Amino acid sequence: MRQPRILVLDGSGQAGLPYAKLVARLQPMELRVEPKLEKALASVARDSWDVGIVSLSAGEPAGQLVDQLRRADSQLALVVIDPAPTVAKARACLQAGAGDYLGLESVEADLENTLARLLEASRRSAAEQVLRRAVERPYSFEDFLGESPPMQQVYSIIDRVASSAVDVLVTGETGTGKELVARALHRRSRRSSGPFVPVDCGAIPDALLESELFGHERGAFTGADAKRIGLVEFADGGTLFLDEVGELPLPLQAKLLRVLQERRVRRVGARQDNAVDVRVVAATSRNITSMVEQGSFRRDLYYRINVVRIDMPPLRLRGDDIGLLAESFANKASQEMGRNVGGLSTDVYQILKSYHWPGNVRELQNVVRRAIAMTRSPMAGVEDLPDEIVAAAGRAAGAEAGAVGYFAQRAQHIAAFERTYLTELLSRHLGDVSSAAREAHLPRGTLYRLMKGHALDGASFRRLPDSRGSDTMPPPSS
Repeated sequence: MRQPRILVLDGSGQAGLPYAKLVARLQPMELRVEPKLEKALASVARDSWDVGIVSLSAGEPAGQLVDQLRRADSQLALVVIDPAPTVAKARACLQAGAGDYLGLESVEADLENTLARLLEASRRSAAEQVLRRAVERPYSFEDFLGESPPMQQVYSIIDRVASSAVDVLVTGETGTGKELVARALHRRSRRSSGPFVPVDCGAIPDALLESELFGHERGAFTGADAKRIGLVEFADGGTLFLDEVGELPLPLQAKLLRVLQERRVRRVGARQDNAVDVRVVAATSRNITSMVEQGSFRRDLYYRINVVRIDMPPLRLRGDDIGLLAESFANKASQEMGRNVGGLSTDVYQILKSYHWPGNVRELQNVVRRAIAMTRSPMAGVEDLPDEIVAAAGRAAGAEAGAVGYFAQRAQHIAAFERTYLTELLSRHLGDVSSAAREAHLPRGTLYRLMKGHALDGASFRRLPDSRGSDTMPPPSS
């Protein structure tokens, strides 16, 4: 872990107060003593310091010293030590931005606690800034749900590697739950009390990505008016989740590789490295193996993050997990919306199981939430699903004509019944959908959806006069 850095301004130089002895009682720290204000200001401008100690001499303008140091670095925490303390000087120092003001006689008893408090406050402030910048995507479910063999394999790998410190690569399509895996690894590890820092590598502009990941020093580039801790450094002692790591540009991949190999990070514009103790979980929805072969992802970085690999299965391969997830999402949505909906109908579950789910679990949750919000019945039905979901599920069921399983045959018989019924119904009503819906006791919108699923058009059932004056009806479109 990175040792805190303390800068001392003391006209007596190294012969002044026994700072090193005092600081050593707190914990090992880097300490530099400057005898003159000019050198201290140059050091603040050049390097990054966590805490500054200002030891006053007789007659020195305490408030002005603090003000100049704070102008050089507005984030520098300062403690003032005064051999002749007065209320007026204490007020001036605190108003100028000092974190504390101590009399010389109280240094032995109070400096250690003051340094610990200022260091903790400094780190907490940096953490708050990082958390404000680390925009985390809202996650669609709070914990794993599923009993399918592919998910059992995922659970097994998580249990085996969570307690170790190895880096992990999680692959899978969008919406399969890759971040959920990273959080599970963190919660089950010895780092669970440390920070979990998610970074969406594809959402941060390339020009800002290096600064966000590694931090920067004051003046490192235009607009860098204060030093900033990076996301990698903030994850010290915890887990860094690099989502969509395949989106990183090649130059940044090289810098990330160095950080992972040496566990040291250098802020943009800094002259020295800071040690970090961090576990990396990387994730990607792209074919990263192909990217390595094509040269768009560094081979050495791939081998570095791919110590353990977890492949998340797409939802369409998880079988009955679709029903379990849909039921859970429906119950949760009903509670959140304050609606008395008893769940999803049997026909809805059948359609959900037939659909391909390109958006995986995240898409399923959105579809179920829509159905709960749209329904006017005690139970959400097919008419509450998006038209494209119903139509796509119908096409998928029809494509399984050669299958002999129960659900496949059930879907075939239902589809055949629906087409026959709708054709006869529309024929009797000459394509008048409103009239046909009344006879079928169906909402007109539901009838339209069923017709759309079977490519039926009401206009095809309207009788037209033939050349003999009688009515003919064109056959329905197939």
